[in-house]
Parts: sequence; C-alpha cells; structure tokens
Amino acid sequence: MSLIQRLRDSVGDAAVLTDPDATEGYARDMMPLAPAGRPLAVVLPADTAEVQACVRACAEADVPVVPRGAGSGLTGGANAVDGCVLLVTTRMDRILELDADNRLAVVQPGVVNRTLRDAAAAHSLFYPPDPSSLEWCTLGGNLATDAGGLCCGKYGVTSDAVFGLEVVLADGSLLTTGRRTVKGVAGYDLTRLFVGSEGTLGIITEATLKLRPLPAAPGTIVAAFDSVERAGEAVNRVVRAGLMPSLMEIMDATSLRASAEFLRADLGAGDSSALLLCQSDAGGEPASAELDAMERLFKDTGAQWTHATTDPAEGGLLLRARRVSLPALEARGACMTEDVAVPRTRIAELMAGCERIGAQAGLTVAVVGHAGDGNMHPTVLYDGASAEQYARARGAFDAILALALSLGGTVTGEHGVGKLKTEWLERELGPVSMRVHRQLKDALDPAGLFNPGALFARRRPAGGRTP
Repeated sequence: MSLIQRLRDSVGDAAVLTDPDATEGYARDMMPLAPAGRPLAVVLPADTAEVQACVRACAEADVPVVPRGAGSGLTGGANAVDGCVLLVTTRMDRILELDADNRLAVVQPGVVNRTLRDAAAAHSLFYPPDPSSLEWCTLGGNLATDAGGLCCGKYGVTSDAVFGLEVVLADGSLLTTGRRTVKGVAGYDLTRLFVGSEGTLGIITEATLKLRPLPAAPGTIVAAFDSVERAGEAVNRVVRAGLMPSLMEIMDATSLRASAEFLRADLGAGDSSALLLCQSDAGGEPASAELDAMERLFKDTGAQWTHATTDPAEGGLLLRARRVSLPALEARGACMTEDVAVPRTRIAELMAGCERIGAQAGLTVAVVGHAGDGNMHPTVLYDGASAEQYARARGAFDAILALALSLGGTVTGEHGVGKLKTEWLERELGPVSMRVHRQLKDALDPAGLFNPGALFARRRPAGGRTP
C-alpha cells in the first residue's frame, strides 16, 4: 500500500492534500529568506491517534515529517523539505479542559493563542504569553519555538507557562511529560526539552498550561526621546528602580511613523528618535504609583514628552501601534525580521548598531522590541523585486546577528532557529553544546525524519539514512 493511501486511511481522504496548488500554500512561513521545498503531501490530523498513525506510516516509508501550525513563524522552522509530509495541526483546535480551581488549561496544539486568552478571561484567569501574532498563531507553534511576546518581561515566556505535554515520538509512541501539580521534580525535565525543540524531537499533541489570576485593566504611559541612548537609559532606570511594568516596549522612529501611517493616527512621532510604551496592571493605587514613578524617571532621563492614561481604550490604541509594527513595515515593502536578544543595558547599542548596518548597506533597518527583557526585532526593509537589494539585505541580516552576539546576546529570543539560523546556532553555542544537541536528536529521532534541516544542518544521522 502506498504512503498516500495509508495516510488517507489514517485521517480520511479530505484531510490529505496532494495537489501542488493546494500544498503550495502550506510550504513556507512568513520569512522570505528561509529555504522551502515541495511536500509530497499535506496532512491535517484531528487528534493524537491520527498523528501517531501518520508518524508510523512515514517512519516505515522513510519519509520526513515537518510539523506545522498556522504558519506565523519567521525563521522557516515549519517550511517543507522536498518529498516530506507536512503535518498541519490546525484542526486539533479544542480546549479540552479549563480547570479554574487549579488554574490550568489542557489544549490541543491548533488552539489559537487569543482563543485561550479569551476562554481564560471568562473565568477571571489569564494566559500570559502574547506574541504580536496572538490573533492567529497557534499554541503548538508557540510551544515549538518557546514564544514570548509583550508581557514576558513580567510573566515569562511559553516554557514558564507549561505544566506538561503529550508528545508523539518518532516511532509513533506517545510520551507524557510533566504533571498537573504546582511542584514536582521527579526525573529529568522532559517538558522543557520539548518546548522550543521546533518539532525536531517530537510532535506536541496536547499541552497542560498554567493560568494566572486575571490582572487589572492596565494603565499606560508613553515617552518620546530624541535619541535611542536616552531611551535605553530610561529602560535601565526603570529596572534599577525595582519597577515591574507588565510590558515595556520600544519603537524607533521608522517603526513609529510606519505604525502611525498604517493606523492613520497621530502617535506624536514628530522628530523623536525612540518611543517607550509601558503598562502597569497592578491595579488601583499601586498602578498609579508605578506609572507616576516611570513618568518621573523618563522626565529625569530627558524625555521630550510623556503621556499617561488609565483609559483602556486609549491604552489599547497606543498598544495597537506596537502590535501592528510589522504589518505596517510590510506595507512599505519587503521585510526581513530579526529576533535577537541582548542584555537590557545594551539595547541602545544594538539599536545604534542596526542604524549603522542599515546605512552601510544603503537600506533602512527599523527596530522595535521588548525592552523589558532585551528581545529586539530589527527589520531590514528592501525592494523585493531587486536581487541586488535582496543580497544587501541578507548581508545586513547576518551583520545584525553578529552584532547581537558581540553584545553578549543571542540570535533568537522567541522565534526559534528554524532553517534560517542553523549556522548561527553553532556559532553561539559552540561545539560541545552542539554535540549534546545532536546526541539528543539521534537518541529520539535516529532516522532524522522529524523536521530535517531545522536547528542544525541536515546530515546523515548515526545508524540512519539521510532523509
């Protein structure tokens, strides 16, 4: 029996796509740089048992399996390789349990981030990780890349919100990791091993996630600065003062003006070089005190102007300006978006360095980021129709990665390595760490069939065949 027929028998004819016109739309994510191949088929399972059946069929046929969610990734981590089966989890979109007393939710990987946040809010609970794509990114993809978002400076990233997982291994067996208890240290922490593994070790089919009490509606403060150095110093002073805003975002002049144009709103860009946007969800008097303290610090650092509000609608508009920054930049042309993180004290150096790199390449580099944790998103703008500009943009992209490492940072804070940054992962981690990574990969996926080419370059696995 052919592999395609086995897949159809496992999930139903309608859930197996083989027409190139249908499969092409699943073959790559949102990053234009990352390579993408042509899949043999796209399979959309509805539950864990169907995922197991598909994985077993592919293992017996020696065909690679590339897991995929909504395709919101920015490193090619879910891009197809030639002849693979793309296993798309978007049909697995049920919240299986929401236990308010134990503050947890059990979800399938196809649940959209916003859907869980809204469901939790109905019980006065809160799921903190909030990527800018929260309206359509899925939790499976968030788990695969250990996504963060705007609130992670205070609340942590996805791995900080996971009790346990259900994972289909390369032989089709089902592994359960973690627990439902607040504390538990029995055995190795396999849960954290799989979170952020980008589908290279197993396919997550269920997750038990931590919820928090719903915080108060946040108050918001924005501050404009005439230099990124002053904005960076303002961030340092907030941290040094022991303040804990629920989010602290930074936007440079290019991204700020792009968002203003995109929203057709006056965001007070003017001649400012950087804008800080912070929120406090402490509620009542504590929130007012935190906003007041930040405003004093910003003025002492030389802010051109500040504006604070406790109006949720006004705060929401200001926050939306940050959330739409990437679509706003994309409206100006082709983009290559980075995901580097540096120590908070070096944010200004990174932003200034990105401006220099852009000038050297003859291109514009816009920068937005999570100032609360140093995770920055420089975006290289270029003419997508020009091969020469594409080459210069790629050079600038690599120069920014080198800059981040030179500042004591990392090449990815939340988007993952994918198929785009494999060389840079080796530079960052070094040979001993990469040896351990490969040993783990060989132990859990000896034939190398799970998401080949992600995290590290494709190679012939120990005792296996090259996919």
